[in-house]
Amino acid sequence: MENAQDNKKHKFGLLGRDISYSFSRGYFAKKFENENLPHSYVNFDLQTIDELKAIIENTSNLKGINVTIPYKEQVIPLLDKLNKTAEKIGAVNTIRFTKKNKLVGYNTDYYGFKNSLKPHLKSHHKKALILGTGGASKAIAYALKKLKIQFDFVSRSHKEGVTFSYSDLTEQIISEYTIIINCTPIGTFPNIEACPAIPYKGLTEHHILYDLIYNPERTKFLNHGYQKGATIINGLEMLRLQAEKSWEIWHKS
Repeated sequence: MENAQDNKKHKFGLLGRDISYSFSRGYFAKKFENENLPHSYVNFDLQTIDELKAIIENTSNLKGINVTIPYKEQVIPLLDKLNKTAEKIGAVNTIRFTKKNKLVGYNTDYYGFKNSLKPHLKSHHKKALILGTGGASKAIAYALKKLKIQFDFVSRSHKEGVTFSYSDLTEQIISEYTIIINCTPIGTFPNIEACPAIPYKGLTEHHILYDLIYNPERTKFLNHGYQKGATIINGLEMLRLQAEKSWEIWHKS
């Protein structure tokens, strides 16, 4: 028989900016309903990371937080501890509150991406281009490293760790990198006519185009790949997998 503590209503939430709609809130609301759990999941839409301290102090029974753009790196100094993988990646998307109310940071983006990409990989998928250098791209890079896939970063300007700017890219370069991952918000609803500025003519049916965006389901970036017969993947499966991993982490004893 469950004790009163087990039945206690816990709060979970998503930390981000301009997150009126979120996959996580919808996903967990459905999960709690299906599993008849008394918990709630809310969006913490903050203009600056400094507001987090007050949120934590004023929210009772808070047990776990997911973290999205632009706070995956900014949140790290506010945590008491980092899980080893999150430390290696340098970005956090899941926070667990321990029984002593310590904040521990984890990264489940890496897990979600790796396991959603793996079933699509073939022997010719040896090199990847990562578009964007934000917090999410760090988890993507870590996953590719684990999968032994060579990768290079693309950004608007040349900086440390960036191999190509968008203006450097040619059809030849695109044809050599058979996995291209969009880690930027370009193309997210409502700006669905936008897409990263790469030479799409270099795409073939041997490519995988992976977009971390899930709204719309098929972005303009993915549509370019679809028209060339490439394998296209949006961010939904990654989000589902990372959400389940977060849930697992929040329920560690």
